[in-house]
Amino acid sequence: MSSKPKRKFTTVSIPKTLFEKIKDRIKNTGFSSVSDYVTYVLREIFAEKQQQQSSEQAFSHEDEKRVKERLRALGYLD
Repeated sequence: MSSKPKRKFTTVSIPKTLFEKIKDRIKNTGFSSVSDYVTYVLREIFAEKQQQQSSEQAFSHEDEKRVKERLRALGYLD
């Protein structure tokens, strides 16, 4: 018997026409349902946004200023 924790799900409503378009799009793919595909797409979007936010926050203005001062002190910048 598997000791995996049971995942909880919820229902999200989408327009029937969108559902049908997604259903047609996932034919002959590895997705077994529209829900699987929508979950995959949403996870990808959130991961991309999180990555963008992380890269945008890599250096604050103060961090950049300190790095430039250090590089200037080491003779790399004029």
